[in-house]
Order: sequence, then C-alpha cells, then structure tokens
Amino acid sequence: MTNNIGVASSTQTLSKTTMAFLTVSVGIVLVYLVALSSPMQLHNAAHDVRHTSAFPCH
Repeated sequence: MTNNIGVASSTQTLSKTTMAFLTVSVGIVLVYLVALSSPMQLHNAAHDVRHTSAFPCH
C-alpha cells in the first residue's frame, strides 16, 4: 500500500498557489491596460472605478 495523501495535498497547494498568482497577474494587467488606455471612455471608466473604491489615482 502506498500513501498518496501527501502527494495530493502538495499538488492541491501548488494548484491554489498557481491560481492565486495567475488571478493577481491578470487583475494587474487588466487594471493597467484599462487605466493607461488611449480611448477616453475606457480611461474615464477606470478613473471612476478608482474614485468609487477610494483608490488614490492623482
């Protein structure tokens, strides 16, 4: 008999860590793409969201 509990739990932890990293990375990329975009509608929408969430923007 082999004990696979340790393998499953370390794989699950790696998966959660990877997903957390990817989620944060995609979020940062989306914020910067929208906030620094040329079209004024996208920039103004991001600007309004920053003000609504009390995030300093200027």
